[in-house]
Amino acid sequence: MAGVFKAYDVRGLYPQQIDERLVRRIANRFAGLLGQGPVVLGRDMRTSSPLLLEAAAEGLLAAGRDVIDLGMVSTPVTYFATARRAAAGGIMVTASHNPAGYNGLKFCREQAIPVGYDTGLARIERALAEGAPELEGPARGTRTLEDIVPEVAAFLRAEAAPLIERRRGEPPYRIAIDTGNGVVGPLVARLTAGWPIEVVPLYFEPDGTFPHHEANPLKVENLRDLMAAVREHRCALGLAFDGDGDRVALVDERGAPVAGDVLTALIARAVLRRTGPATVLYDLRSSRVVREEVQRLGGRAIETRVGHAFIKEAMREHGAVFAGELSGHYYFREASCAEEPWLAVLRVLEELAGSGRPLSALVAELERYPRTGELNFAVEDKQAALARLAESFADAELSRLDGLTIRYPTWWANVRPSNTEPLLRLNLEADDAETLAQARERLLAAIGSEPEA
Repeated sequence: MAGVFKAYDVRGLYPQQIDERLVRRIANRFAGLLGQGPVVLGRDMRTSSPLLLEAAAEGLLAAGRDVIDLGMVSTPVTYFATARRAAAGGIMVTASHNPAGYNGLKFCREQAIPVGYDTGLARIERALAEGAPELEGPARGTRTLEDIVPEVAAFLRAEAAPLIERRRGEPPYRIAIDTGNGVVGPLVARLTAGWPIEVVPLYFEPDGTFPHHEANPLKVENLRDLMAAVREHRCALGLAFDGDGDRVALVDERGAPVAGDVLTALIARAVLRRTGPATVLYDLRSSRVVREEVQRLGGRAIETRVGHAFIKEAMREHGAVFAGELSGHYYFREASCAEEPWLAVLRVLEELAGSGRPLSALVAELERYPRTGELNFAVEDKQAALARLAESFADAELSRLDGLTIRYPTWWANVRPSNTEPLLRLNLEADDAETLAQARERLLAAIGSEPEA
């Protein structure tokens, strides 16, 4: 059990760190955190996921909980079902983008509100460590199998209606889609029925061994086939999903990857055109262009900590209509403040349709500032390194919202400790290339090491 409880989920090697017995116990204790109502269960395509879903179901049923079993679906579908079925909570069996040997659990409460270490998982970990007995309900729960995908598709089609009408009589957008042998492949045709798109499929067959590449769209090497397919088939854009389908990355019509924060700015444009002035959140690693675009359209831009649990809470607190993360998570109020990558795709297509320009042109006008991208540094004492940075840049505007953010008039940087590795992660942006190079040199000197390759 050691080490499997993370900040936002439970995750580890199967069966060395996480197995059926542990999952049953975790799910059983999770039932004790929830209010009244059934619990939704979904799983990804990993070879161990059917076994772990059965174990989770048994733990919940023993606690007297009714279970809505969705079978193999994406994480956003599990969130959708949790909110739409007035469920007490939901569990998704997945290790997201981790390699094939891993598996895990993601949790949410009613209305798809996330449950992380500080909001419930620590209590479960403590109960298991102390050998607490299994929870037993007054009667064993019942289990219902449900296909909720048609309901999700109807929701998305209603959201797509303006685009469908605008493109009536026009040729469809050709889109290459790489689902990385994750859960999204079998869902694409069902979720996008009626959309004005023509799909070029890559690796749609669910396969938990990931025979072609990792289902992690943040790594450029995992986008190579998609980039080539976009160019070969002359697509308007390309999409890459992670294993459980809650993240999406885009490449433009030239096959060039689009940064997650630039995409946040582009989606924010489309959202605010629909809603009028409203609040948009962005994680603090994001380019200044996000704030500038939101404010240009009369919206309010609020910086948040990294991580879905913090962002979803902040969306509810501030009444935000949309939030975006550098990592490819995009959150929408109409999706219960949860991730819905297909809404992100729709908003991008709306911008293409409204502008009549290619994606590369829309992206180019948002890439205003040079930056380093995320750099990782191996550091034994992360807190000591952050303290050195704060001392070295004491004349800057400093923020400790998440790690350390350093702001000067012509450049800014954020340095965050990794939650799972002895690493510091640096993001740096400046007004021009010369300032960027100078700031990078100063930061590396203060950190005391070179970035990892």
